[in-house]
Amino acid sequence: MPEQNFDLIVVGGGPGGYVAAIRAAQLKMNVALVEREHLGGICLNWGCIPTKALLRSAEIHHLLHHVDQFGFAVDNIRFDAKKVVDRSRKVASQLSGGVKHLLKKNKVTVFDGHGALNGVGAAGVRKIAVTKDGKPVADLTAKNVILATGARARVVPGMEPDGKFVWTYKEAMVPQGIPKSLLVVGSGAIGIEFASFYKNMGADVTVVEMMDRVLPVEDEEISAFARKAFEKQGMKILTSATVKGLKKNADSVTVTVEAAGKSQEITVERVISAVGIVGNVEKIGLEGTKVKVDRTHVVIDQFGRTGEPGVYAIGDIAGPPWLAHKASHEGVLVVETIAGLKGVHPLDVTNIPGCTYCTPQVASVGLTEKKAKELGHTVKVGRFPFIGNGKAIALGEPEGMVKTVFDAKTGELLGAHMVGAEVTEMIQGYGIAKTLETTEAELMHTVFPHPTLSEMMHESVLDAYGRAIHF
Repeated sequence: MPEQNFDLIVVGGGPGGYVAAIRAAQLKMNVALVEREHLGGICLNWGCIPTKALLRSAEIHHLLHHVDQFGFAVDNIRFDAKKVVDRSRKVASQLSGGVKHLLKKNKVTVFDGHGALNGVGAAGVRKIAVTKDGKPVADLTAKNVILATGARARVVPGMEPDGKFVWTYKEAMVPQGIPKSLLVVGSGAIGIEFASFYKNMGADVTVVEMMDRVLPVEDEEISAFARKAFEKQGMKILTSATVKGLKKNADSVTVTVEAAGKSQEITVERVISAVGIVGNVEKIGLEGTKVKVDRTHVVIDQFGRTGEPGVYAIGDIAGPPWLAHKASHEGVLVVETIAGLKGVHPLDVTNIPGCTYCTPQVASVGLTEKKAKELGHTVKVGRFPFIGNGKAIALGEPEGMVKTVFDAKTGELLGAHMVGAEVTEMIQGYGIAKTLETTEAELMHTVFPHPTLSEMMHESVLDAYGRAIHF
């Protein structure tokens, strides 16, 4: 099989890989992209996008049960689980097709198969072997290779997914029906989003979290607020808890959970395991190279370089935060580094917003109050509640809070944390502010439109300095 030569080969077509390939093509590189399953990766096909379609359906279901507060009456509310799932899959399929079109438009050569490093050729070019179902598809060479192979759900011994009683995110996205009861193990973004979806669709939901609070990466105050909101909706939450055993019955699962030194048995129809991810580092030819792997993730420097010359890594395989937008940004950063462009800045992870699309939504960027203090900052903290905002009250969404953390000496915005309606859309305002190294002075002098939810962002800044107007 003759070798096909390229300037760059990208292994993996997720939000990191396909964006890297397109940016490289824009820079006039001859690019190959190798994807073994679905263009768009887990995010587009089995993660970010289809879950938001499901959550939109759950949001509508929730609103239909509360339309009386808006002056409406609706009787005989019902849903078709198959149609809910089908819509989610159609959204994913449409966008996957869109990625295929973009790659073709940018003249990226796409190979359908599994890509793996396969040695070094003349003049130090990297070799990539592409196979499909174990059979050779193509032999590729390029001076530079970007590994963007992503990650998969972590499997906990004793709680292995079986596709029927114990689900990963994949099974949880395509249920044949909504179970009457459900236990979610793990309260990170994935676990809480599924807990929120199934709760709003009528399931009796219990969440088990081994840490002392839900959404443990978020600011403690926001976590506490979110927990109260979830419990008000009827969600059962067990923190500082671990699963000690799991027994499958004829049509249910009995889970033994230990919390606060006490053991209890919880019987549910289904269990969702959402206890983290592991990087896809196997079978991609890392053996015999200088690429280092630490806890299933490839070790990189600030520009995505691995220990092997000409080999880079981006996205979930390169470690936290495990976010699609982080992967896309890394893809552009690495390609521009390879191209030798001037002014390429290393990625500052404290400027990466994180969003959880539960009800209520949670979003944040930068340092939590606790982390800022641990790093030696003297802080000023501002807060503003949704109940003090006219738009929030008009929307019927009075529960929530915006919190900002500043360095008391310099006025630097260290972090921002939100819980409430549409905060996943609002957080980017603070993301821009952090990237521009904005201080409290610029934020105070920024004019926010009225009536909007974003006014709370302004008020929170004012509150940090004792100047809040509406609270």
